[in-house]
Amino acid sequence: MSTTILHHTTTFLSTTLTQPPLRHRILTTLLTTLPTSHHHHIKQLNLASQTLENAITTTNTSVKSSSLRLAENLLLSYPQNPFSSFLLSLIYTLHNQHVNASIILIQLFETHPSIARSEVAPQVFEEMFLRNFVPVLEWYNGERSRILSSLCSSSGYGDGYGSDDDSVVGDSVVSCTTLLSKMNDNQAVELKELERDYELVLDENCRVFAGYFKEVLGSKDGDGVIDPPCVVLDVVRKGDECEYDRDEKSVSTSTEFGSENGRYNPIWTDMGERSIEIQIKKNKNLSKFPSFFPERVSPRVFTNGRSSSRPLKPSPNNKDSGSEPEDNSCSVSSFESEAELEEKNVEIMPLDSKKTLSQKQKQPIITESSSFDPVMGDYDSLINEGKHTPPKDFVCPITTHIFNDPVTLETGQTYERKAIQQWLERGNSTCPITRQKLHSTQLPKTNYILKHLIASWKELNPSNSNQESEQLDIPSLTLTSQDDGTVNELRAAITKLCTSEVLKEAETSVFTIERFWQDSTESGLGPEVEIQNLLSEPPVINGFMEILFSSVNTRVLISTVFLLSELGSRNENVILTLTRVDSDVECVIALFQKGLFEAVVLIYLLKPSITTLVQLELADSLLSVVNKNENEFFKMCVKPKTAAVLLLGQLVASGDDGVVFEVVRRVISGKVIECIISSLESECTEERITAVRLLLRCIQEDGKCRNVIADKAELAPVLEILVGANDQDRFEIVQFLSELVKLNRRTFNNQILHIIKDEGTFSTMHTLLVYLQTAGTEQLPVVAGLLLQLDLLAEPRKMSIYREEAIDTLISCLKNSDSLSAQVAASETILALHGRFSSSGKPLTRAYLLKNVGLDKTYRSIMRKEQLAAISGPSGEIQETMEEEKAAEEWERKMAFVLVSHEFGLIFEGLSEGLKSKYAEICSACFVCATWLVHMLTLLPDTGTKGAARICLLNQLVAIFKSAKDTEDKALSMLALSSFIHDPDGQQEIATHMKDILKGLREFKKSSKVASEMLKVFSEGSESSADLWNHKELAQQDCSTNGEVLSIISFKDKIFSGHSDGAIKVWTGKGSVLHLLQEIREHSKAVTSLTVLQSGDTLYSGSHDKTVRGWSINKEMIQCEQVYDVKDHVNNLLVANSISCFIPQGAGIKIHSWSGTSKQLNSSKYVKCLALVHGRLYSGCQDNSIQEIDLATGTSSSIQSGSRKLLGKSNPVHALKVHDGLIYSASSSIEGTALKIWNASSHTLTHSVSLASEVRSMVISSDMIYMGCKGGIIEVWCKKKLSRKEILKVGTNSKVICMDLDSGEDYLVVGTSDGKLQAWGVN
Repeated sequence: MSTTILHHTTTFLSTTLTQPPLRHRILTTLLTTLPTSHHHHIKQLNLASQTLENAITTTNTSVKSSSLRLAENLLLSYPQNPFSSFLLSLIYTLHNQHVNASIILIQLFETHPSIARSEVAPQVFEEMFLRNFVPVLEWYNGERSRILSSLCSSSGYGDGYGSDDDSVVGDSVVSCTTLLSKMNDNQAVELKELERDYELVLDENCRVFAGYFKEVLGSKDGDGVIDPPCVVLDVVRKGDECEYDRDEKSVSTSTEFGSENGRYNPIWTDMGERSIEIQIKKNKNLSKFPSFFPERVSPRVFTNGRSSSRPLKPSPNNKDSGSEPEDNSCSVSSFESEAELEEKNVEIMPLDSKKTLSQKQKQPIITESSSFDPVMGDYDSLINEGKHTPPKDFVCPITTHIFNDPVTLETGQTYERKAIQQWLERGNSTCPITRQKLHSTQLPKTNYILKHLIASWKELNPSNSNQESEQLDIPSLTLTSQDDGTVNELRAAITKLCTSEVLKEAETSVFTIERFWQDSTESGLGPEVEIQNLLSEPPVINGFMEILFSSVNTRVLISTVFLLSELGSRNENVILTLTRVDSDVECVIALFQKGLFEAVVLIYLLKPSITTLVQLELADSLLSVVNKNENEFFKMCVKPKTAAVLLLGQLVASGDDGVVFEVVRRVISGKVIECIISSLESECTEERITAVRLLLRCIQEDGKCRNVIADKAELAPVLEILVGANDQDRFEIVQFLSELVKLNRRTFNNQILHIIKDEGTFSTMHTLLVYLQTAGTEQLPVVAGLLLQLDLLAEPRKMSIYREEAIDTLISCLKNSDSLSAQVAASETILALHGRFSSSGKPLTRAYLLKNVGLDKTYRSIMRKEQLAAISGPSGEIQETMEEEKAAEEWERKMAFVLVSHEFGLIFEGLSEGLKSKYAEICSACFVCATWLVHMLTLLPDTGTKGAARICLLNQLVAIFKSAKDTEDKALSMLALSSFIHDPDGQQEIATHMKDILKGLREFKKSSKVASEMLKVFSEGSESSADLWNHKELAQQDCSTNGEVLSIISFKDKIFSGHSDGAIKVWTGKGSVLHLLQEIREHSKAVTSLTVLQSGDTLYSGSHDKTVRGWSINKEMIQCEQVYDVKDHVNNLLVANSISCFIPQGAGIKIHSWSGTSKQLNSSKYVKCLALVHGRLYSGCQDNSIQEIDLATGTSSSIQSGSRKLLGKSNPVHALKVHDGLIYSASSSIEGTALKIWNASSHTLTHSVSLASEVRSMVISSDMIYMGCKGGIIEVWCKKKLSRKEILKVGTNSKVICMDLDSGEDYLVVGTSDGKLQAWGVN
């Protein structure tokens, strides 16, 4: 059982992790369901979500692990909610803790069952829970059939009505209006309570089975049998409440199943279904709602001329929409919707029609259809009740007048909207007739089916038509600024707008009202309050909405939107009237998306929720408005561009990463960003703040756009709103300004800092100082960083309150381990204070410090990209680069000076605390900052803070140098340590760590002058410096069966050895054991020489079998690729480019080209050893002479003259090496063996020392000279002092024939005459 549970939950969670859209949708939905008690944790929850996203997307395992731990700690530190639980389940899945992840996910079904099964994991619900709920389905099916049967039998519609649900929901031809009128109160209540009970039973069973699944997963015997629980069917009620009220979406809330926006619809059933299934609430997909509106003409007309059609009233049952019905009045799927009736029966009369008014009046909007319609069929029976007396269903029971705006309540009773609204406003909360308590006092939308039935009846009964005009209670107006004619015209226009069924008349009324409004506005007095109040009445607003639904004239639509916007901006009740009906809002949004851009103002005034904005996908339309010229729009109460910018700001603030990324990407990719920049100068303060927010997100998404913003933005208007803004807006402004001064040119940054400091009505520095006292902990570092930069524009003074407060704040945030975000922000802020940035705004501190170490490849690569095509002329580029570098150096010195001087180096204490952090992000930033400031101590005047830096950071820097696996981290720690060796106290303290860092210094010696300088300092001093060197035997192999080891070479992680029996062996050089990888016997005689080309891809071997072989070096073995016949014994083989040099059996030196030609040099000398450097060949001879031969010209010169034999004894030069411009030779003489050192360029003898043993081989390292001697010993000499430091014993009765060092000088390999192969570690 547990395996099955884990399979379902793990599959769902794994799928969620691999599908970002699914994951983002679930998280966005869960975020909107958070209770108000958790709203103050939203920022932390978003941080945890972003940290988790970083862990999912990163390929760095350490960053991933650190991010997951951070996200988990953040979530566990706050109260549990659905959002945090779902994030924890994803985190545990990434940790491969599948049981914990499953338990957390299943726990959602226990604590929040409704959200879990409908929003989070419907797939898990179906696979694990639903199969156990068959009894619930049977109970629900039976109860619903019973209620519908009683409804039909009591209504008198025949025996077959209640016997089959399908016939009820699919084939009934009963009118919605009749069905509502026939349903009694108890039936409506029973139907509603059944659906509520069904939801509660589902929730309770989810809780029960979730507990069961958790018990199965938590049992030690995972395969053991645990009896499943029984299904719960009973719902025990206490008064009007239910005992199952543990879920946040319980029955006690106003929004229930079968209701929309708190309004209960008695005919709630989805009539399109053919079987009874569990009804799971679905999110409304408003982004697709335009398909609800049948269009009279192509929407492309708007694109071409802005003078065409608009969508009609929405069809609640449009099957193409993919959504549930949203009409809260009567709705049966087998009936034609009101919008469909209009589509079939309406005849549009545009403004340019040539028909007379009398002709138009003969063409009503709704006429009878020739085909049978269920609604109209019922209508026949209604009108036959009397020719002059209206049917009772057409009359409001409160006003006793014919309905003008009928609304049907959840009790099934219909009332005039204005009348029932007044009833509710007086404090009543029950239905006036049934006295049932209303679960919601929010009125549903207009019952349009009933309204059009009334209109058709009135056409057949014209004598009663005057009753409707009496419905609109237009009070007598006492106006001071208009004459009686104008007032009468306005009254008539309002009446026609609300009552006329002729579209042309209603459209003309809109123009009349608009003209009246414009005239009043232009007069300077504005419309009278009485007129405003009258136009704000619900019937008038509904009349305007009828125009928006029905009109195809663009000018009419614009005027209607204008009037609604004007009214809505003055009267909040207008907005309440519009938002009370979903389809009204949807109509406005549909018009906007089809090109009526003025509607953006009305959308803004309607204040749609962020979730709705995200679902509607309005970004493209909003960006189109922003990108247009303001002169293209109708003059509105709020500028369309302003409204669009403000709505874009809401989208960016939604927290939906996908939506934010898409909006920002489109802003950056086009010219829209310049339009957003211009909004910084808007008269509307809110628009300026929103523009700042949008531009900040653009910079954070693509740092390169900050150059455009910095170039075109006017900052004075931004600075003016800094004082009066709230905390959140103020912080975003400070963030925006901080990002603007991260340009890749220091001079530009300084110019912007001067603008920020000097412009604006108030002192920016004083404003920031005051803000620093009240800002949140996470905001403090950014504010302090900007304030410190502004203070530094002038030469650093001895005392500055701004500087003191800013640096104190940064240090305190660094030390604040309780606030991770504050530590991160403080470390990143200090890093940015260095002052060098890339074009994307990333700090170049690390790359610049590596350049100082000698690893400047990264810095040069970045700077090369930055300077490409930046300046046309080379001379101008050089001059400008020099100016920028000078400005950057000056800024760096000033900033470093004020930081390290503050409170005697208190900054180092803060950085030390940051280096101890367990979070890699903080530790890395503090490490780079510490390296920068410690390095600057050597360049600045004495600040008296070196001691503080040493005490706080030395041990941590040594630890990093010893343990760092990353070469760059090691190099940076070396740069920082080098600052401590220049004063006596620092040198003395660091000397205790010399053994730990010496090996690392030798690794960097060839690439870094810093390493060479440190080694130089360490090697100076007393004899005790010999303790720095230690040699330890690592491994030994006996190869005596192969004879003597005549040649040996170390290359990368391999060691190659040549033996006197012709064998070549390949050994691994890893670890402390020599492991044989391969043995080859292709030479027939002794292998005397081995050498590798500098390119590293070919090994050459020379042998007494008179051949030279070339070998390709593969991962685990070598393979012979070429054989060269040189027709002579080969000794001491050297290879350069296309030639080889070796000592033949006789006199001279043989030069052989790979093409087959050969020549002999120095033929009068018997050569014992060779060295080849930069095209110059050095030879040590039998007669103790040394020559230098230029291979290009063939000329030779003598370095040391030979000597005559004395008593038949020769004094040959046995070993010869060239290193760092010096020639090292070891030879015998009359006085004994001597080591001589010559200057390679001048051939002058610089040093000569006597040796106790006869040397046979020699190797030179960076610091030491190794000489292999007779008697099986190796003398180790200090290269600088020419003093012997150590003797290594490799054997007793043997000679050291060959030696070599690896490229890192970590180990020495030795071959002896008795067939021994040894490896010595160099420490």
